[in-house]
Amino acid sequence: MDAKPLLVEVGRLLRRVNLDAVLIGNAAAALQGAPVTTVDFDFLFRKTPRNLRKLKALARALGATILRPYYPASDLYRVVRETDGLQLDFMATIHGIRSFEGLRARALTVEFDTVAILVASLADIIRSKKAARRPRDRAVLEILEQALEETARQKREAGGRRAGR
Repeated sequence: MDAKPLLVEVGRLLRRVNLDAVLIGNAAAALQGAPVTTVDFDFLFRKTPRNLRKLKALARALGATILRPYYPASDLYRVVRETDGLQLDFMATIHGIRSFEGLRARALTVEFDTVAILVASLADIIRSKKAARRPRDRAVLEILEQALEETARQKREAGGRRAGR
């Protein structure tokens, strides 16, 4: 499945409703070259009354429904579109991340067809998965850490090539 058209649609609508959110989890890691897969998109956002209204506007624009699944951490809002199975999880808190503002400041901007999406850094994704300590998170940690090391190596090499000119 090609996630690009869905990310373009979601990114455009996030911008339209002016909802500030950062893509986290395996989808964010995959956009940075980590060889992981996922069937949904997870976002961190600031839970305020205004942002909850924006989240409702996003769901309406997508032709989707907001569900509040019961989890011990009840700050999860799941946006589901029945027609194609699109699932977006919006969370106000995640393990290992102290603040939305800090995560956003360290995030990368990834563009798809002139649509920008904020994507959590690999270091933040790893920190969150380590803190969560769930089996499914631990299962991808080694892959994510290798991707982070490869990214750092490529940056060092690119810096060395520029300095050698």
